[in-house]
Amino acid sequence: MEYLLLIYENQQRYAQGFDPAELKEYGAFGQQHASSIKGGHALQPTTTGATVRVRNGKALVTDGPFAETKEQLGGFYLVEAPDREAALAIAAKIPGARFGSVEVRPIQKFS
Repeated sequence: MEYLLLIYENQQRYAQGFDPAELKEYGAFGQQHASSIKGGHALQPTTTGATVRVRNGKALVTDGPFAETKEQLGGFYLVEAPDREAALAIAAKIPGARFGSVEVRPIQKFS
């Protein structure tokens, strides 16, 4: 089964750049779980994003997702795991879980 692992952290941690030691940890995580990882990326800060809503047939675009939260979506992995427990175990090994949180969501399949 596929799971999306959504990594939430305070993006202010990266205002001065990424910690080289933490980047190495992510590299090691990627190698350790290469057989399970189907995709994943880090995301640019929320200030570079936009939100689109369609109301009455018109697209409304606003800058960023500027919700009043302490943690922002900073990246994700799409993984293949035999069950929820295995997906949770992979999520617990993501380096960012030590500083923020990782949401684990099963992928919905439509027939």
